[in-house]
Order: sequence, then C-alpha cells, then structure tokens
Amino acid sequence: MKPTFTGNISRRGILKTTATAALITAIRSAFPSGAFAAAAAPEVTGAKLGYIALTDAAPLVVAAEKGLFAKYGMPDVEVAKQASWGATRDNLVLGGASNGIDGAHILTPMPYLMHTGKVTQNNVPVPMAILARLNLDSQGISVAKDYADTGVELDSSKLKAAFEKKKAEGKEIKAAMTFPGGTHDLWIRYWLAAGGIDPDKDVSTIVVPPPQMVANMKVGNMDVFCVGEPWNEQLVNQGIGFTACTTGELWKGHPEKALGMRADWVEKNPNAAKAILMAVMEAQQWCDSMDNKQEMSAILGKRQWFNVPPKDVLGRLKGDINYGNGRVAQGTDLQMKFWKDGASYPFQSHDSWFLAENIRWGKFAPDTDIKALVSQVNREDLWREAAKELGVAAADIPASKSRGRETFFDGKVFDPENPSAYLDSLSIKAAS
Repeated sequence: MKPTFTGNISRRGILKTTATAALITAIRSAFPSGAFAAAAAPEVTGAKLGYIALTDAAPLVVAAEKGLFAKYGMPDVEVAKQASWGATRDNLVLGGASNGIDGAHILTPMPYLMHTGKVTQNNVPVPMAILARLNLDSQGISVAKDYADTGVELDSSKLKAAFEKKKAEGKEIKAAMTFPGGTHDLWIRYWLAAGGIDPDKDVSTIVVPPPQMVANMKVGNMDVFCVGEPWNEQLVNQGIGFTACTTGELWKGHPEKALGMRADWVEKNPNAAKAILMAVMEAQQWCDSMDNKQEMSAILGKRQWFNVPPKDVLGRLKGDINYGNGRVAQGTDLQMKFWKDGASYPFQSHDSWFLAENIRWGKFAPDTDIKALVSQVNREDLWREAAKELGVAAADIPASKSRGRETFFDGKVFDPENPSAYLDSLSIKAAS
C-alpha cells in the first residue's frame, strides 16, 4: 500500500529529504563497520542540543561537524549556542517541542538542581537524565594581575592578606563562577576554603557567563574567577591576569561537564538517545587523539562555534600551560580528557561528590538521600547499552558504577559509600 500524505510537500522539503538520505548513505559507505545497522532505529531523526562556548563542548561540536549524528540515524540534530548556563536551564525547561532544547552540554550538577526544582521557576522539578560525561579536568582558577605579587598558586591562603587589606579599604572582593551550585562554583569554593578563605563570608561570589569572564576581569569587575577553557588561556594571552592553578591540580582526573537531557525525551525516544550517545562517544574518541588537536582547535575557533583564535584553544588542549605568572609547563598530563581514563563514563560516584559538595554549601538539605537521587538521574545503563552497540572495547567499559575513593590536593578523601564522613572532615562549610 502506498503511503497517503496530507498537506503540501514543497520542492525544498523534497530536496532536503533527498539530501539527508544521500548524506546517510554516504556516511554508511564511509563507515561500513559502523554500529548503525546493528542498532534499533531511532524513534526520531533529530533533537535540539545546547552548548556553551567551552572546550569541553567539543564532542557535540565535532559530532555535528563530522556528520556523526547523521551516521547513527540522527541527521536533524541541532547543536545550538546558549548565552549562559541560566539560558541553558531555561531552554531545557521549555523543551525542544516548545522552542527550547531537549538536551545540552551541561555542568554536571545542573541536572540534579533542575530535577529537584532547586534552580527552576517556582521550584517546579524538571526530570533530567545524565547520559554521559563529556570530559575530565582542564578548568582553571584565574586571578587578576594585581595579585601577582602574592605568589598565589594552588595554595589560596596567599590571597588572605591582600583580600583583608582590600576589604579594610571598603572594597568588595568578587569571585566569579558560572552558575550557583555548578562545577565552577564548587571548584573555586573548594580552593578558597582549603586556604582558609570562607567563600560565603570573606568574598562575594558572582555569576558571569563563561565567554564574558575575560572582558569582565579586564575592566576590574572581579578579583578571581573559575571557568573552563579557552577563557583562562585567553586571559593569559591578553595579559590581563594569570592562572593560579588548573582544576586537575585540585583533583586529578576530576569529572566536569555532562551530556544531560530531559528525562521525558529520553523515555519517549530511548533508541534516539542511544544514537546521540554513540555519535558523542565516537566524537570523544576523535577528540582524545593528540593528532586531532590542531584541527579540533580550528573547528572550535570558527565564528559559528566559539569565535576565538585557535591558539587560545590549542595550548592547554595539548597539556601545554602558560600560567601567565612566569610558570610555563609543557606536555603536562593536565590536558582535557575526552575518552581515556573512563572520561566518557558517567560514574555514579562522581555525581555523589557533586551532591555532597552542594550539601556542604547549602544547595541541598543535609538529609538528602544522595544514592537515591543519583539513581533517578544517572543513566549509566544507557551508556553501557550504547557502548555495546558501538563496539567499544571491553577494556574501555568500566566494571563498576563507582570509581571508588577520591583524594584531593589537600589530603581530603571522598568515599562515595560514606559521604557524611567526608562532609564532617571539612572545616569550612555553609552555616546550617
């Protein structure tokens, strides 16, 4: 029986459909051993995914640029720039069907904050799902050049006297991050508190979108900030400030961004969700190759993506760090990881740490059932299914949902089986 069509089909629509079919055929021919044929067909051919201009959005950008979404049956995926993390949240609340977005490159704690209604209008929960981690390491804590003489690096206590002097003069100390309760907020809080600086009492934390960090420090709107790349490197390249430390120095191999999606979209389109996952996972493997860093920097630097000089992306992407205070480190292992070391796998133990830190700073109640909440949002089961269909080597699929105990630069240890012990060990925390 021939299909019956209603409405008018334009010549442009026919051409678009034909072009899409041709693209899928070409990609299947180019990757004859790809997993597309083995996987169940996606329920839809597209989704709207948001991203912020940060290097750790690279897997989404590369998947779009290299035709990987189309390879796995999702030729109509749109990867759309968001102005801020607040805009990302608002567009996720709307959803793709209401001119928002279905998923995003996102700060790992944000899906939990949205899922529980902590950061949504009228505190209305928006069920969310974390499908993958996008990267490990390579965020930075940067300081205005006015503080160069303090010698501050990993030890933030070297800023205490300078901060006290400025406050005595009636001036405000501003520490900028990108979203309350997000990763950058937690990194800068951890760093300050480890040096005896209370982020709730000794400084004022302010929210600044990542692409606006450098311009705001240039005009003196903040003293320190925490953000992802390429903005720390751009700050150094423009001679405006310096990097005190990278976040990998706080916690080696730490989780950072995630691929988050609305839970209702995932439940309605599980095969499409896996198709998106496979495209992103393949892109992560491409991004992780040192041979691709030059091309990757050129792609990200394009006007339609980040609109920055590729040199602002490339250095730290390779592990070459000019801190901007006389320290230059070449070939470090502090580069951003996209695939190796389990970078893509959404370890539930990692999500547990983010929740514990948000309990520490008052975003969640002390009696929050961390394990139960993680089990609601973290969809490592879908990651495993996608990995199997993609043909990921067994050695690259973690045996456990937990990476176990984690140790930080100041000697603190987080045991995901006993987060309360970790919280009890911290001397500075929000007032209960």
